[in-house]
Amino acid sequence: MRILYIDIDTLRPDHLSCYGYHRQTSPNMDAIAAEGVRFTNCYAPDTPCLPSRTALSTGRFGICTGAINHGGEYADLPLPGASRGFRSQWAGTAWGTILRQAGLHTVSISPFANRHTSYHFVYGFQETYDTGGGGLDNADEVYPPARRWLEANGRADNWFLHVNFWDPHTPYDHPEEYGNPFAGEPIEDWITPEMLERQQASYGPHSASEVPDITDQLPPRWRMGRGSIRNLDDAKAHYDGYDTGIHYADHYVGKLVADLRRLGIYADTAIIISSDHGENHGELNVWGDHQTADHICNRIPLIVRWPGITEDQAGQQRHGLHYNLDLTATLAELVDGRAPAEWNGRSFADSLSSPVDAGRDCLILSQGAWSCQRSARWDRYILIRTYHTGMKAFPEYMLFDLEADPHQTTNLAAQRPDLVGHGLMLMDRWMGERMREGLRGDPFWGIIAEGGPLHANERSESWQRYCERLRRTGRGHHADYLQSEGGKPVRLTDQP
Repeated sequence: MRILYIDIDTLRPDHLSCYGYHRQTSPNMDAIAAEGVRFTNCYAPDTPCLPSRTALSTGRFGICTGAINHGGEYADLPLPGASRGFRSQWAGTAWGTILRQAGLHTVSISPFANRHTSYHFVYGFQETYDTGGGGLDNADEVYPPARRWLEANGRADNWFLHVNFWDPHTPYDHPEEYGNPFAGEPIEDWITPEMLERQQASYGPHSASEVPDITDQLPPRWRMGRGSIRNLDDAKAHYDGYDTGIHYADHYVGKLVADLRRLGIYADTAIIISSDHGENHGELNVWGDHQTADHICNRIPLIVRWPGITEDQAGQQRHGLHYNLDLTATLAELVDGRAPAEWNGRSFADSLSSPVDAGRDCLILSQGAWSCQRSARWDRYILIRTYHTGMKAFPEYMLFDLEADPHQTTNLAAQRPDLVGHGLMLMDRWMGERMREGLRGDPFWGIIAEGGPLHANERSESWQRYCERLRRTGRGHHADYLQSEGGKPVRLTDQP
């Protein structure tokens, strides 16, 4: 058994042509999807990068591990303390360990573990290769070691190879000679001048006013994009940068597939394509970042092509609700491994070999590195509950009808209190179920006690510098609100 897991950072599914995007961003991934099964409602339970890959690799929700931030106490797994044996319990139940115990040689080619000093991601892996860019690595830097490994080992049996591309992540810095494949193509019409005018009057790091963070000046490394989104031309330049990043990563997906074919192992190699999280591009006034527990940030692509299993379902979609840690449980089943009792994932292996489309009744999603938000995703709705805004104009409750409004432009919370109540009940019920599994209580309270999430901490110098910028740019009333209320969510009666 050979398994190639292609992990493309910051990849939202609705920007892939195989998921219906109007631009042809992903011809090589499309070809794999045509031979496999495509999941349309797979979500990372915890975002962004560190929390998502922690959930994937531990098989456990962030509320259980407490690892949902990018800094502070809640960026690390808890220490077992006196109960620790010769080896850590975390290593004993990690996905790499389970795959290895099932007889697979486990390999990861990625800068992720070192970027976040999250080495638990590779617990159980026999080989790891850090491409050295700390997440700024382009696909032309990640691909060569993957090719070398395949050349040396690909024809052997029983391996799991994780290859991690980063190109859709900011900055948009693919090589200049690659050009812009979408220079003459329009963007989607949900972005309007009126929306951009409202967003320019608002505030927040990585908002329309300050795309790179708390300034509108793009650092030199950016080749494409704009520092501020003032008009539709700016929006198109931004979208071209992100979509070109996808296209560039896809180009190297094609190279990996070509290597498998050249080695004569493509026909019997399972290929999985997914991501750690999506990326907001105008939704909730976030541009080119991943700051929310919403449909755009937490939803991820999942394509599975598995020889001997998916052939009869080739090209089909599954619309059931799944978490990324359900993939962890599915892998364990497919390789005849032992899924630890501690895992929260549920295998969807039946959905790969038959028309079964049985997902979960609802999903509970979280964000803890840029804001503190918890969301309920069910039926056609998502309810987002904000505990800390992360320097954004987020209200306490946001409710969206995703079938009618996939880009989350119209908050229905005030008009549909019945649905708000239902979503809160789903969250509360889930919290009750998880309470006995949580190793550090609700990590949100710990993060808020630290001053808020790492990237928008009320005690940080950047918080004060951003308030100064708001005053310089004629938005002093927003600075007044942030300095008086901190990260408290905005109530309808006191919007700044």
